[in-house]
Amino acid sequence: MFRTPIRSMATAARKSLTIGLIPADGIGKEVIPAARTAIEALGSDIPNPKFIDLIAGFETFTRTGVALPEETVEVLKNDCDCALFGSVSSPSRKVVGYSSPIVALRKILDLYANIRPVVSVCILSLVHVDMIVVRENTECLYVKQEQQTFGEHGKEARATRLITERASTRIGKMAFELALARPRKHLTVIHKSNVLSVTDGLFRESVRAVQTKDSRFEAVTVAEQLVDSAVYRLFREPQIYDVMVAPNLYGDILSDAAAALVGSLGVVPSVNAGDTFVMGEPVHGSAPDIFGQGIANPVASIRSAALMLRHLGYTEAAHRIDNAVDSVLREGQLLTPDLGGTAKTQEVTDAIVKRI
Repeated sequence: MFRTPIRSMATAARKSLTIGLIPADGIGKEVIPAARTAIEALGSDIPNPKFIDLIAGFETFTRTGVALPEETVEVLKNDCDCALFGSVSSPSRKVVGYSSPIVALRKILDLYANIRPVVSVCILSLVHVDMIVVRENTECLYVKQEQQTFGEHGKEARATRLITERASTRIGKMAFELALARPRKHLTVIHKSNVLSVTDGLFRESVRAVQTKDSRFEAVTVAEQLVDSAVYRLFREPQIYDVMVAPNLYGDILSDAAAALVGSLGVVPSVNAGDTFVMGEPVHGSAPDIFGQGIANPVASIRSAALMLRHLGYTEAAHRIDNAVDSVLREGQLLTPDLGGTAKTQEVTDAIVKRI
């Protein structure tokens, strides 16, 4: 996980911590309450937590015609110190008027870094994994500028891929900071500049240039990997990776793939971080096939709460959550079905809270 906070708002003067809760769709409604329970169990290690329930998601869109209500955005901007987002059921087909609320929130709040630690727990993993995937969160193909036209041979679809020096530089700085704080101090830049020489070339050059502008980063060893070979090596020898930094799409794919090495998407957390706000988000989706059965794995959501707190500077509180989660997973007595067990969401949550 993070070894040190990126920035800190933990001060003696702070009396409360206001957290926006956006369960959104599917099992988000089951795992975000679990994260809230874990936070509430921390007691005096954090300021008094206050929670604001907010709405967003495809279900909200089907009811109201808006996936991300303006009120949700305004409350996050004006009333919240941080937030937790559950999961969203974005359809794979085009739905007129709909756009993913989590993608929109990343842009509106300028949460330019998606930080996904992938760490093995011995009972669940065949190999030792301890890496962080740092994903640029605002650009690449996720700018969602697509068009469809008719050409000589029928329909043609095109998408704009945006890579800027500014975004690549600041995600590079975030990645270097994370690498510098870890024992190995190793950073791998992921790209495909042998084919995409302009866009991926700019990303690669901008990230590498960060090291030349700050003498602290001279302590970090930098490597490069083409994205296709990175996936291959991720499964063959994951131990070679420490911190990986990648454009949006590559980072999304790599971090989900890495989850297979540690048992399930249900145990992998993330935070969406900017310079003024942070939002925890479990990596898994809305899982409509199990929603309502009470068997969703709450671990990723609870760990995302810990990441959020660590990012804000509440390191001891985050350690307590992480240690409690690791204890439950290592015992192996209470595992949800995605990990081969039969435990319910509430049972796993109760066990973790007891250890906190």
